[in-house]
Amino acid sequence: MLVGERRDLLLARLAADGKVLAKDVAAELGVSEDSIRRDLRDLAAAGLCQRVYGGALPVSPAVADYASRTAIAVDGKDRVAQVAAGLVRPGSTVILDGGTTTLAVAKALPRDLEATVVTHSPTVAVALLDHAGVDVFLLGGRLFRHSAVTCGAAAAEAAQAISADVFLLGVTGVHPDAGLTTGDADEAAMKRTLARRAADTFVLASAEKIGAASRFSVLPFAGVAGVITDAENVQELAERVPIVRA
Repeated sequence: MLVGERRDLLLARLAADGKVLAKDVAAELGVSEDSIRRDLRDLAAAGLCQRVYGGALPVSPAVADYASRTAIAVDGKDRVAQVAAGLVRPGSTVILDGGTTTLAVAKALPRDLEATVVTHSPTVAVALLDHAGVDVFLLGGRLFRHSAVTCGAAAAEAAQAISADVFLLGVTGVHPDAGLTTGDADEAAMKRTLARRAADTFVLASAEKIGAASRFSVLPFAGVAGVITDAENVQELAERVPIVRA
């Protein structure tokens, strides 16, 4: 089998099974594990998979730049946002993460809502300007352009003064094995910091993020109250974390 054919097979197996185990594929094809690992390294470098110990997982489309992500799974994000907006009770304090799904949540909040929103996303803060009853607290820090959020020591320090009822968390991947992941280490650390400041954390994950993975772990499934998703085939995931249907 030619190298290109082998790599096409690996991508097809990722799409069909949701993962590739280098040892199993090597035995099936009669080639060395080193050859398969080399293939996976090249596919990962091209942005076509996410390498993990022993093999690879599907890469998340949410690692694209912010402008591109605004056009991905718009209907699914809106469905997730509608359910998530219902978790924001009058008089409550909510932390809104950054990203395109949480931006949809901000836009889905009732115009007459009276609540407090804390966010490290300038775009989310601006989306709430016409919500006169919502007090908005914007955390400052270094701007991470991929998700249009602030991160770093200043943002993490500011977060220590927060005590919230709920944190609506955005991630780039939700995989039964890899867990909750995102593409940047500093952003992952900021998400963990915000999760510690809320009584409950709910993950916002439209269907394209289910079964995908990125480089950095955010939280274990045990650290969240549930995953809000419009994905249909989530039986394996539901064995690990509560699913809230959107």
